[in-house]
Amino acid sequence: SKKKGLSFEEKRARMMEIFFETKDVFQLKDLEKIAPKEKGITSMSVKEILQSLVDDGMVDTDRIGTSNYFWAFPSKALHARKRKLEELESQFAESSQKKEALQKSIEKSKTGREDTAERAALLEELGTLRQKKEQLKAEIDKYRECDPDVVEEMRQTNQVAKEAANRWTDNIFSVKSWAKRKFGFEESRIDKGFGIPEDLDYID
Repeated sequence: SKKKGLSFEEKRARMMEIFFETKDVFQLKDLEKIAPKEKGITSMSVKEILQSLVDDGMVDTDRIGTSNYFWAFPSKALHARKRKLEELESQFAESSQKKEALQKSIEKSKTGREDTAERAALLEELGTLRQKKEQLKAEIDKYRECDPDVVEEMRQTNQVAKEAANRWTDNIFSVKSWAKRKFGFEESRIDKGFGIPEDLDYID
């Protein structure tokens, strides 16, 4: 069967073993030679693993001249783990307090909402009233055309339409009058030629 490779965390742990076991200071090129041979970490992943340990404060680094050096001592790792543990414990305590507060809030919100016969009756009555409200709303919408505001709006709209129609009627009479004077056409001939009703008149 195919041999399973190391996980990212396993590689990190083995990299730390190199520092703890040797208590030495290394350059990247040194670790790229040591890690594959002694800890089974591929040389291509050494840089990434090392950087993640530096980012987490588990490995120290410094530039001396043109080279970067890396080191880590068990005492610092112990302090780092202790700080991490304290941080996690603080987060756990805070989460526990929030959970407790939410639990109390939930219990408080349940007060008065117990499944009693009285509550069931009130909920049923509420449902009936809501249904009645919807029916009344539908009834109001049906008779909306009788609403004084709606009637007034329709009256104003009709007035505008009436005035517009009378303006066009006035224009037609003016054109007919001009045509009779200019060309001597009879009124009946003009009406017939332009499809103008004989009874065309202003709207009162």
